Amino acid sequence: MGDDSKVRLDKWLWAARFFKTRGLAKAAIEGGKVQCRGERCKPSREPKVGEQLQIRQGFEQRTVTILELSGQRRGAAEAQLLYEETADSLRQREEAAAKRKAMGPGLLISEHRPNKKQRRQIHQFRNARNSPEDG
Repeated sequence: MGDDSKVRLDKWLWAARFFKTRGLAKAAIEGGKVQCRGERCKPSREPKVGEQLQIRQGFEQRTVTILELSGQRRGAAEAQLLYEETADSLRQREEAAAKRKAMGPGLLISEHRPNKKQRRQIHQFRNARNSPEDG
């Protein structure tokens, strides 16, 4: 599939469909979310077949072994042929997912501020809990 002898790490991560854009791949590498052999690396680094990468995306951390190099982004089925996730990594991800699922919706964190209606509801809820019971 990939006859690219030299390819940048950010381009390979993009081609392997770990990130939607090369810019996101580059930012992840620079932010220390992608490590090669347990060490931080540069986006311009040239990955080699057989190397292991640790990739952290959101809650998930995966360890993959590079099977093939490619600088071209193709379909997901072909992209999965570029790497192989280690069995230990798969097991750890499944356990972490099960723990998150067991925690339930208590982990839900809103990514935006409440609107006017939601603020009213929050205030009503707080006032109802803090007011003394008449009865």
